[in-house]
Amino acid sequence: MLKRKMKLIPIALIASLAFSLPVYAKPHPSDSAFDNKIVKRIKVDNIYDTIDYLSQEPRVAGTKAEHDAAKYLEKQFKSYGYDTELQSFEFTSYKAPDYMSLSVSGMEDVDWDLGNFSYGVSGQASGELVYVGLGRESDLEDVDLTGKIALVKRGEISFGEKVLNAARAGAEAVLLFNNASGVINGTLGEPNDDYVPALALTRDQGEELLALLEAGETLIADVEIEGSEMKESTSYNVIATKKPDKKKSTGQIVIVGAHHDSVAGAPGANDDASGTATVLELARVMSNMPIDTELRFVTFGAEENGLLGSYAYVDSLSEEEIENTVGMFQMDMVGSRDAGKLIMYTVDGEKNIVTDLGAAAGSRLSETVNYGREGRSDHVPFAEAGIPAALFIHAPVEPWYHSPEDTIDKISKDKLQEVAEIVGAAVYQIARPDTPALENAKVAPKKVEYEYEERELE
Repeated sequence: MLKRKMKLIPIALIASLAFSLPVYAKPHPSDSAFDNKIVKRIKVDNIYDTIDYLSQEPRVAGTKAEHDAAKYLEKQFKSYGYDTELQSFEFTSYKAPDYMSLSVSGMEDVDWDLGNFSYGVSGQASGELVYVGLGRESDLEDVDLTGKIALVKRGEISFGEKVLNAARAGAEAVLLFNNASGVINGTLGEPNDDYVPALALTRDQGEELLALLEAGETLIADVEIEGSEMKESTSYNVIATKKPDKKKSTGQIVIVGAHHDSVAGAPGANDDASGTATVLELARVMSNMPIDTELRFVTFGAEENGLLGSYAYVDSLSEEEIENTVGMFQMDMVGSRDAGKLIMYTVDGEKNIVTDLGAAAGSRLSETVNYGREGRSDHVPFAEAGIPAALFIHAPVEPWYHSPEDTIDKISKDKLQEVAEIVGAAVYQIARPDTPALENAKVAPKKVEYEYEERELE
């Protein structure tokens, strides 16, 4: 899951308006029968085992570990009979600092647990420490941080926004402390010349600094970061395609996606080996099932670097492919035992064919799935291209994502099963041969009601 909250131009999702499928609470008998075919084939242990395999080490974009993960996934897709492609693309990667240090007046004996942010800058800074809450623009109104160091709490907005907001208020550096246990290993989203040096602290150490400031003490902090670098690297998307018989084809395409990379220092069991493993299992489930719609199962690289893999993939599509793609189902962070309920996020906060199908599948499987508005994952480039897309995720997310604690022991098989069933049933409702092209589909008389939620990710 990308930390950067992207600024997007509202887009009319033309395809969803042209091809919107009514959603119904009373399913056609054949819908439930086909759902059962999907559900019976899903083996949640396969998903769990793939997560375990992928999360043995971080899969940072541009590294050998990420390339090995991509090659493994391609091999698995190929073994299920899919046509596969390992699509490479170039991007600017980040090397973590060789050295980080922090000292604070009156706390010389503290052994600081420090983390860094991808795309952060090296440098030295010294100044009075000032607490600025969550680091939002509203927190910094009329605040002059010139010559000072900002103490910021994690939450609500992205790390990159926090650092930029503090820098624009004059801060020389930023100390950003966690709102959960563990050290943050996050990303600022992309390179930016306006960044100032930024270090991550644990919750306990950040709250200790805050308590001293609130007690009226003046704290002088010295920050030093050395050796961070940017360089050109290669990442990969894995594309697995199953085409229907030409005589039976609707000419339409459905894409099911997740990202296989993780941030530095994080095994990424939930973010996003969980989504990747579910994509792989649904590909296996549907490998021998009849279809009249082209299926593409895609795992993206460099999502954590700014959705770079999904942008590269969408950029590679022809105008005809974009026009014929009727839905994109993105799964990100779908297995944590401690996250909230399943929700479907669209970029503009409006229903579309993907959320309609997801809600209908959930209704048939006795699950209510609502929708909301959020970017920050690989559904964004598809929505920007006019393709109906939605992110399936459990929200609020667990507190330790983007941390070394994102490990297999925190994965819930029940949540994996739920998402695999709902997304699998929704996708196959489009793809199966007895469903007409979407503009002609009428499957039952009564619409499903599913609601908009103002549910935050964090």
